Amino acid sequence: MEVSSEVDERYHVEKSTVAACKYLKDAYRKYNSWSAAAMAYNGGQARITSELNNQQATDALDLWLVEETTRYFYRMLAMKLVFENPPQYGFVIKPHQLYKPIAFKEVKVTSSIPDLATFAKQQGLSYAQLKDFNSWLRSTSLTVRSGSSYILQIPTRESLYYKKDEPVKVHSQHWVTQ
Repeated sequence: MEVSSEVDERYHVEKSTVAACKYLKDAYRKYNSWSAAAMAYNGGQARITSELNNQQATDALDLWLVEETTRYFYRMLAMKLVFENPPQYGFVIKPHQLYKPIAFKEVKVTSSIPDLATFAKQQGLSYAQLKDFNSWLRSTSLTVRSGSSYILQIPTRESLYYKKDEPVKVHSQHWVTQ
């Protein structure tokens, strides 16, 4: 993933999610343990491997690590449990409380944009909206090297406005109560 003064793809939702999944799967293959994979995601595989060796442990949950890394696995586990059964943990969401999905058009940028605020205005957006939907943009301009390109997510005008009677799609029906 690209990280520069203008672009930081660690903030790109799709790209960073794919990278995180690849990292976790790779760590799971290495350790054959989701707890070790989660701890490695936070603390690094080299750190977990060296600590398993140094502490003569076979399970990452038995390691003495910095508090942040130790807690990370349990926080991920807690999130998993909440997502599996939100009402059991006091998360009761009604359909009218959900945000509706936003539709986007993808704009392929093949040449540099010297002023993203001007570009946003040309697209019918504010600069703030452009940055909200493309949080990987880290500057007020975007330099595109020859032969390269970027894809910007531009919300459709209609999807920026809430329509009360429009149905909201839910990833999992057990997340919502009637």
